[in-house]
Order: sequence, then C-alpha cells, then structure tokens
Amino acid sequence: QVQLVESGGGLVQPGGSLRLSCAVSVSSFYVYPMAWYRQTPGKQRELVAGITSDRTTEYVDSVRGRFTISRDGAKKTLYLQMNNLKPEDTAVYYCNNRYQNYPWGQGTQVTVSS
Repeated sequence: QVQLVESGGGLVQPGGSLRLSCAVSVSSFYVYPMAWYRQTPGKQRELVAGITSDRTTEYVDSVRGRFTISRDGAKKTLYLQMNNLKPEDTAVYYCNNRYQNYPWGQGTQVTVSS
C-alpha cells in the first residue's frame, strides 16, 4: 500500500519561504515522475511542479523562478522549496506521481498572509 505523507506547511508572511517534504513509501519511487499539486476551496487540484526520474523539472507559470522541486531517491522523499511566497500561493499542497494514481495523502496547509 503506497502512502504519501506531506509536511512542512505553515503560516508565513508574503515574501517568506517554506520547504515542503513528501515521504513516499513505495519501492519504485525512483522510477516514476513525481509532482506537487495544490488545491484551494472550491477549485480543482492543480499541478504546481513536476520532476522526472532523471530530474527534468516543469513548473506552472505562476511559480516558475520562485519554487524548486527536487527528489532524494535514497530517502524516498520529494521536496518543494518555495521562496518569495505570495498570498495566492495559499492552498493545501499534495504530492503524487505525475499520473496521480497513488492514494492521496492528507496534504499540508500553506497560508501566506501578513
């Protein structure tokens, strides 16, 4: 049974930084492209950033240049470094593979507010 456990969210002022982590309990973690998603109330979950097994990355336009996705195969952990946070980044952040076919975790709340 695959488990995704996100952590690292919190309350931060605009311009601040957070680093999210996602522990993935799957033996084939290094194989699949992984991604971070976010969701706000009343909206669909959206892709924020993705990373392939060879560390090719992709970002939604609104976070490019501010967020950095990375992965540690030995630790089976996915990361999202978020800098220069904006109020519109407020959301619950989730990780999953790029095909979104792992069971969703509980997510981690990120709130950007002064």
